[in-house]
Amino acid sequence: MGAGRRDVIALYKTLLHMGRDYPQGYDFFRSRLKKAFQRNSDISDPEQIQSLVKRGEFVVKEIEALYMLKKYRTLKNRYSTEENPSKS
Repeated sequence: MGAGRRDVIALYKTLLHMGRDYPQGYDFFRSRLKKAFQRNSDISDPEQIQSLVKRGEFVVKEIEALYMLKKYRTLKNRYSTEENPSKS
């Protein structure tokens, strides 16, 4: 149970850290994250905990992909819509 607990705590901290850049705000993200973890707090089966941790790791990767896409779109819009004023 020790390794499962460590995995869950690490996942929670990772998601909490990622919530800083969440578009709807950190407080919104933190409250939703806390509810999600509390909803599964009564689970004690190690196999089920591991499957939930794997699902959480998938969510981390999805959030990372969304953040990267947002940054890419921002950079693309910033440089594709502006004309270079030095070229006249």
